Amino acid sequence: MTAVPSGACDCHVHVFDPRFPYAADRAYTPGAASGEQLDELHWRLGVSRAVLVQPSPYGTDNSCLLDQLRSRGDRARGVVVFDPADAPPLEQWHALGVRGARVNLATFAVDDPAVAVAPLRATAAVIADLGWHLQVFTSLPVVEALADDLARLPVPVVLDHFALAPAAAGPGRLSVLTDLLRSGAAYVKLSAPHRISTAPDHTDVEPLVAALVAAAGDRLLWGTDWPHTGGRPRTAANRLTVEPFEPIDDARAVARLLEWTGPEAGRRILVDNPAGLYGF
Repeated sequence: MTAVPSGACDCHVHVFDPRFPYAADRAYTPGAASGEQLDELHWRLGVSRAVLVQPSPYGTDNSCLLDQLRSRGDRARGVVVFDPADAPPLEQWHALGVRGARVNLATFAVDDPAVAVAPLRATAAVIADLGWHLQVFTSLPVVEALADDLARLPVPVVLDHFALAPAAAGPGRLSVLTDLLRSGAAYVKLSAPHRISTAPDHTDVEPLVAALVAAAGDRLLWGTDWPHTGGRPRTAANRLTVEPFEPIDDARAVARLLEWTGPEAGRRILVDNPAGLYGF
């Protein structure tokens, strides 16, 4: 097995600390997933850097994420969620290590491009002067419909979880996405392949990874998506009861990535690309 390179970064993790209250209108209720558990995972994986992403149960209250950044110093960065109309303290957040803002469309079933474009533009406008990126969780059809709009935003765009491109559609479906990557307008996170795969060990995702690496290996990132939310169908009836995490093998995930990419491209994805984007 190819060794995880020094300086590797897990670019997509969440911490759920019960000391910080969840939003009343949350779509689901997670179990606890502490910063100490995250550190133990990264020690086992050989990962030394992390990007904490604001999860939807906390809404626009980033207190838990900011608390984690304070304790981690230069080995962590953050991606926050906020209402662009609220004048958040962006400079203070930047000093703590925040380097991006997230617009989560998929969790809230916002799949109409005409509706999705407004929060993307508004958030990008607020963060542009800080040199942050805009992180977007949405589906490939929305990305395809908004490709020109995304390319015109004043900040780089980071697309979560393969832009939810269905592995079964094959790499031929990725043309709009790879055009965005080649243009320098976007990055893609090679995270949570279980969200797009139907094959054992996610072998159907390998052709997508190969196509993305060939198109723009310097625009790819990787993350575990720990602690793996989405462990059951979500309904109005169960959103306030604790949702189980999915049983994902994170050691296999990073090993599989390096098998698919090889050591040279793997180092770019795990070390060089995140160092450049997040300023490690």
